[in-house]
Amino acid sequence: MASNKRFSQSRSNLSNNSDVPEPGRPSQPVPPQVTFARRTSSGRYVSYSRDDLDSELSSADFMNYSVHIPPTPDNQPMEPSPMDPSISQKVEEQYVSNSMFTGGFNSATRAHLMDKVIETETNHPQMAGMKGSSCAIPGCDAKVMSDERGQDLLPCECDFKICRDCFVDAVKSSGGICPGCKEPYKNTDLADQADDDNNGQQRLPGPGGSKMERRLSLMKSSNKSALMRSQTGDFDHNRWLFETSGTYGYGNAFWTKDGNFGSGKDGDGDGMETQDLMSKPWRPLTRKLKIPAAILSPYRLLILIRVVVLALFLTWRIQHQNQDAIWLWGMSVVCELWFAFSWLLDQLPKLCPINRATDLQVLKEKFETPSPSNPTGKSDLPGLDIFVSTADPEKEPPLVTANTILSILAAEYPVEKLSCYVSDDGGALLTFEAMAEAASFANIWVPFCRKHVVEPRNPDSYFSLKRDPYKNKVKSDFVKDRRRVKREYDEFKVRINSLPDSIRRRSDAYHAREEIKAMKMQRQNRDDEPLEPVKIPKATWMADGTHWPGTWLTSGSDHSKGDHAGIIQVMLKPPSDEPLHGGSEGFLDLSDVDIRLPLLVYVSREKRPGYDHNKKAGAMNALVRASAIMSNGPFILNLDCDHYIYNSEAMREGMCFMMDRGGDRLCYVQFPQRFEGIDPSDRYANHNTVFFDVNMRALDGLMGPVYVGTGCLFRRIALYGFDPPRVKEHSSGCCSCCFPRKKKNHVAEENRALQMGDYIDEEMSLSLIPKKFGNSTFLIESIPVAEFQGRPLADHPSIKNGRPPGALTIPRELLDATTVAEAIAVISCWYEDKTEWGSRIGWIYGSVTEDVVTGYRMHNRGWKSVYCVTKRDAFRGTAPINLTDRLHQVLRWATGSVEIFFSRNNALLASPKMKILQRIAYLNVGIYPFTSIFLIVYCFLPALSLFSGQFIVQTLNVTFLVYLLIISITLCLLALLEIKWSGISLEEWWRNEQFWLIGGTSAHLAAVLQGLLKVVAGVEISFTLTTKSGGDDVDDEFADLYAVKWTSLMIPPITIMMVNLIAIAVGFSRTIYSVIPEWSKLIGGVFFSFWVLAHLYPFAKGLMGRRGRTPTIVYVWSGLVAITISLLWVAISPPAGTTDIGGSFSFP
Repeated sequence: MASNKRFSQSRSNLSNNSDVPEPGRPSQPVPPQVTFARRTSSGRYVSYSRDDLDSELSSADFMNYSVHIPPTPDNQPMEPSPMDPSISQKVEEQYVSNSMFTGGFNSATRAHLMDKVIETETNHPQMAGMKGSSCAIPGCDAKVMSDERGQDLLPCECDFKICRDCFVDAVKSSGGICPGCKEPYKNTDLADQADDDNNGQQRLPGPGGSKMERRLSLMKSSNKSALMRSQTGDFDHNRWLFETSGTYGYGNAFWTKDGNFGSGKDGDGDGMETQDLMSKPWRPLTRKLKIPAAILSPYRLLILIRVVVLALFLTWRIQHQNQDAIWLWGMSVVCELWFAFSWLLDQLPKLCPINRATDLQVLKEKFETPSPSNPTGKSDLPGLDIFVSTADPEKEPPLVTANTILSILAAEYPVEKLSCYVSDDGGALLTFEAMAEAASFANIWVPFCRKHVVEPRNPDSYFSLKRDPYKNKVKSDFVKDRRRVKREYDEFKVRINSLPDSIRRRSDAYHAREEIKAMKMQRQNRDDEPLEPVKIPKATWMADGTHWPGTWLTSGSDHSKGDHAGIIQVMLKPPSDEPLHGGSEGFLDLSDVDIRLPLLVYVSREKRPGYDHNKKAGAMNALVRASAIMSNGPFILNLDCDHYIYNSEAMREGMCFMMDRGGDRLCYVQFPQRFEGIDPSDRYANHNTVFFDVNMRALDGLMGPVYVGTGCLFRRIALYGFDPPRVKEHSSGCCSCCFPRKKKNHVAEENRALQMGDYIDEEMSLSLIPKKFGNSTFLIESIPVAEFQGRPLADHPSIKNGRPPGALTIPRELLDATTVAEAIAVISCWYEDKTEWGSRIGWIYGSVTEDVVTGYRMHNRGWKSVYCVTKRDAFRGTAPINLTDRLHQVLRWATGSVEIFFSRNNALLASPKMKILQRIAYLNVGIYPFTSIFLIVYCFLPALSLFSGQFIVQTLNVTFLVYLLIISITLCLLALLEIKWSGISLEEWWRNEQFWLIGGTSAHLAAVLQGLLKVVAGVEISFTLTTKSGGDDVDDEFADLYAVKWTSLMIPPITIMMVNLIAIAVGFSRTIYSVIPEWSKLIGGVFFSFWVLAHLYPFAKGLMGRRGRTPTIVYVWSGLVAITISLLWVAISPPAGTTDIGGSFSFP
């Protein structure tokens, strides 16, 4: 447990719910104790409190599997498996999963037992609100708790049905006598746990250490005895002596001095040779697919040629000035110099593009196939926590979010290893009940997907497929099952769509009832006095008849979007460790189908006025902390609410990279974003294929792709701000001989697994840990566990910092009230105060593009990332197809880039750990919006040339044309080669070029102005949009494409189009009317004007709205206006040498 040295502390020194007093740091307001209360259906009020943090595993259980007592021929424990949880622990987990936990700033944490979470009846044993049989105690209408299989949890062998509260009463008042058989209960620890501990003090952990420490020890030691057994099951003495370097002592055996398992130098599985003896030859999980040299070599050569030609051309342009229009020549040369610099920043990181492939069959053989280290074949894959974020149910429809949740619950990943957390940053009851409805429908949808292996596993997308749904389906009951599930899904959609009205009607009914009660009380208290109108806050009510603790429909105190308590509700409790098969008598024949569902948790972090909640980044960090306490998956996948899992095995493909050799140095695996609902022509380049298939593949050949906000599989330890293992020490550069750096002490590799750059040589003392992670002992103790679980499998001598096989086959801990209460504490609004959350740990604050900054910080610490392009799209989402919405999306991205450029996250300030080409790529991220300044000037140059009768060069000589031709040809050839090695189409490349100019002359320019005003003057500008007309055709899938919404971002492109159109007419008229027509200057100006207009064509098409709806007279009048303006210009400024209007031109 060397990796845990820096995080070992006692709970007596660091409390879960209180701050450590530190000099200069005021203590945070934290509730002195945790109170759990709920109202039963019979009207009784029951309080519940628990402080024992270590109920999951007894100390004796821990000692049986301690790493300090290795198995020997005289001491051979059986296959390690933790003791089956007691009935009391199962009852408590059921109680916790049926309770809504709330709390936060200066308020006690409460657990409200939910009789029901939705109006409809729940029928899955894991679903919140699911109860067993009725209690047999006379006068009690409560329900008996049930386990994950739906069976009643009964504390007595006589199977007398008794609810939890009656059981506690029987133990306290009746001396532990069962009301049924009148015999004493054999196990009453649940009653002991239910005692109120009003002093609020916590008991110290047992001799076995804390829960997280015992779990880490159990994982590290769980497979050693199995590894020492031969394939016949007998203990192999010779192998034990050879592989452990053990010796027989005085009736005992001991490990080597360094305590390492195997013969590796650094220990903890490094260089372990056990697997070399007992398994097949080692095979990699991933491989690189290099671009063919026949494509890549010419590509690099063309880049070099174009760089040389650009340098010669710019030199020639500077030397050959246009004396007739020096101002025109100066502007054009400055713009061309910037364009060359910008192109170089974009092109250099593309020198080393690569492709990658995964082998899912090898992953299955290594982690899910029976072996001597895993005889049962249970999954040895690490845990995975999936985050889904939503903020406003009006802008993000709950049905879309619900479909995303259903695709996650049906994913092909071990059910017991998968957890889903939904972050509702708006705290809306609509989102809560929609998630509950999704959890209820998952009882039908998930087994159906597993039985018939359907894709995609988003029900809305699946039932909307235009291809034949019966292709390759061989089961005879597929048609019947599909029809039944389709009908259930249609009813599910209707329930989701009716939720707003249902919640409103319910709240109105309860509010009217409360008003009537208040009026009755007023009449009773005031007999003859005149009655005043009763004013009661209009609350929002849940399905069980209690107040919703989040945001109310009518905002009130402590119940508004920016002011509400933290909420955690376990929608689906953790599944059982063993498969649970359904029956054949139900809705579907599920006799051979595992009907377990992954853990599903609803989280709404606390919000209070006066706190900066940091939008999406703050919500993500709250989920990181809450999930670390509840499930602590070593890997995190974050998805937007409209991005669903299109490939059910996508997580497995991402895990291939994380579990492969060298995977412990990967901070994240980024998947490409794919979109649905885009118009066939992709008018505004919404697919963004050039970025996702060209730029990202190229970055994959360096240190890895940038993080793009969604569809990213993170390593939890990398999010915590730790350095990668085996990080290289960089010298101080050329001054190292004069100013030598202090020599660092050698640190063992395992001890360096949890290192931060500022604390390599010194221990992270107890006082430093809360300053970084906050005052949650649970959270701090989960860090080394997550680090160990995320290590690759040590099945080859070349695997460094690996973990032994079979270490992750042990079951997860059961949820208890203290764990969920601690999760409430870490999502409170004050928790991040005086910590490094958002500055070094988790998602980084301070930018609207927090995704790019977060990935940059990881690469800056030396981590690497990979790009995983699957044959079947991993995820799919939606993108705005409306012009105005698209411009505002680009505006937000560009504004974030400008903020990055003016912050310490500028790539110019990157550490030496970042490669030069990776640094150039990040530098381009911050610089590209500034190209808009030069681009908008260059778009006006053709018009200025036509108006003035001059051109950017003195004459169109051969040298200029040759340079222009070579630059254009090399650009086209580079584009063709990029299309060849990336797989995109020529049309997609052209759409990207068009929208580059559209965005550059509108959103990018606004972002630069907004960023400069914010940096220089501290003024923030928000661009509002107003809908002028919309697409009212409900039957048209792309109706929003034709909706015209006015925004100020449209002014620059419209001006450019109008000026260039008028300039063409003016130039054409001037040339015709002149005595000596200068056709070369006209051709040059018209050519570049048409180049600008061709790029702005999609923008002009978007302004016209739907085809056929723009009257023909509009085009006629537009032409007449342009001709009139041209004639007026010629009349006002006639060509040189003429005095009459119209010059020497006359009609025949």
